[in-house]
Amino acid sequence: MNRREALFSLGTIAASLAVAPSLRAAELNDVPEQTQLNADHLPRPAVRTGGFLVLTATEQKTLGAVYDRLLPADEHGPSATEAGCLVFIDSQLAGTYGAGKALYLDGPIRPDNERMLMGSPQFLATPLARYRTGLAALDAYAQKVHGKAFAQLTAEQIDAFLTELEAGRISLGQDIDSKGFFELLLQNVREGYLADPLYGGNRNMAGWKMIGFPGARYDYRPYIDRRGENLRLLPVSLIPAD
Repeated sequence: MNRREALFSLGTIAASLAVAPSLRAAELNDVPEQTQLNADHLPRPAVRTGGFLVLTATEQKTLGAVYDRLLPADEHGPSATEAGCLVFIDSQLAGTYGAGKALYLDGPIRPDNERMLMGSPQFLATPLARYRTGLAALDAYAQKVHGKAFAQLTAEQIDAFLTELEAGRISLGQDIDSKGFFELLLQNVREGYLADPLYGGNRNMAGWKMIGFPGARYDYRPYIDRRGENLRLLPVSLIPAD
């Protein structure tokens, strides 16, 4: 796949940036009190106390090398790691997503039957477990084929590897669905690049600026009749201003 298609395939990219890249999130004020959610329904921001929560230093380097080839820095915006995608996925893997709370993880499972019924492979391992085994397998593969850690491979070597992984032509071991692992990585880096900055990624709303998305605005009534016009709206995050 074309590396920038990792984001471009989500929709048509705006022809020009809506705001200058240096602009930061604005606070969402004056929301009617009766529309507010209960505390247990509010989004939970990525919590940082100076370090990563679950990803080890080696896992961060390996995953960062993958993410930055799926979404490299270019004239459209920063790379995945520059946009905070590692912080995003680390927070997600440390919570209910990583623990697979929304998934049915009990067996038995018959891979061929499940793929036919569901249209995609099903897994009994949690997302955190899949990341742990998958990233370790990437390093083991790089050591076996190239004699070095995955994060030390050249951009061309990583691109070639990801192309083969996406096509399912590389085996990372009997217990790992290689193509499924690639799809998990691609899905999560997209989410980190485009989710609200509240969750640790999309730093400075770089992803939103790239696609012209105005963010978490409360009211669009003033713009209903302005169809086809570039409104140049400042993106708004759920992050409150200090």
